[in-house]
Parts: sequence; C-alpha cells; structure tokens
Amino acid sequence: MSWNQIARRIRVPLGFVFAAVYLWLARPTFRSMAASSLVVAMGLLIRALASGHVRKNEQLATGGPYSYTRNPLYLGSIVIALGFAAAARSWWIAGILVIFFLAIYLPVIRSEESWLRAHFPEYADYEKQVPRLLPRFNVKSEASGTFSWSLYLQHREYNALIGAIAVFGMLLLRLYLSRR
Repeated sequence: MSWNQIARRIRVPLGFVFAAVYLWLARPTFRSMAASSLVVAMGLLIRALASGHVRKNEQLATGGPYSYTRNPLYLGSIVIALGFAAAARSWWIAGILVIFFLAIYLPVIRSEESWLRAHFPEYADYEKQVPRLLPRFNVKSEASGTFSWSLYLQHREYNALIGAIAVFGMLLLRLYLSRR
C-alpha cells in the first residue's frame, strides 16, 4: 500500500486526534477569535462555492472557483485551518498544521490528480492552465459555471459550517474555563 493510499485512509481519524490536541494547546482570546472568524468565514465561503460547482466522479469541474485553482475545496480547508490556528494563538498548532498538510493532504491531492488524469482526458489541458492550489486570477479559463444549492446540499458542505461553529463554541468554553 502506498503512502498516498494510507494518507487517504488516515486523514479523517487524524483530524479528530488533531482536534483534541488543538483544544488542549489552544490559548484563545476574544480578540483572536473575532479576527480569525473572518478568515474562517472566507474558507467556508470558498468551500461552499466549490461544493456547489462540482459533480464528483461524473464531470471535470472547471468553472466557478475551479477556474482559479484545481483544488478550491482543499484551499478552503487550508484557509479555515489558518483561521483556527490564529484563533488558538499557538505556534505548536501552526507547526502541526504544516506537517499535516505536507504529510497527509499533499499526497491525497496528488492521488486525486492521478485519478482525474485517468478518468478525464481533458484534465491534462486543465492542469496546464490552472494552478494546483494557490489561485491565479488571470487564468485564461472559463470562469463561468452555475452554483447549485442542490450540489451543496448533496455534498453536505453545511457540515463544515456546523463544525466551525462547534470549534468556536469549544474555544469559547475553553476561554471561559481558563478565566475561572
């Protein structure tokens, strides 16, 4: 079994382990949480837009946010993670997130790209035009595409919003308990 396959399998369970470590190491303040909520909201918006444009395993998504980055869902997750790292005010958390991305998510992205190359012949041209992760806004790609609420709901992307609210709630509880 390759590391890419292992990374795909362990990313979710490791995410739950990281959540526990995150709450233990977090040292939030009201100010850090308020400022970071804007970053988290931006990540949630990126993910929501991407989710409403993708028909997973059926059609290559190249419109909407997929015209600027091939991986807007992962970009949104990274932005959310940066926001929560800022809320936590911990260099340990920031370091763990970098390691987590490099060791887990980068191999998963590469694995997904291999699958896309094999299943969508047009992916080779798309890959040449649109960057992997960091968006490029002067891409000569079709930026159209219609957002679909039904796709958003089908992909259950609202769970990211629920999760973000839960994390902020736990940070508030941590902040409250630390001041007692």
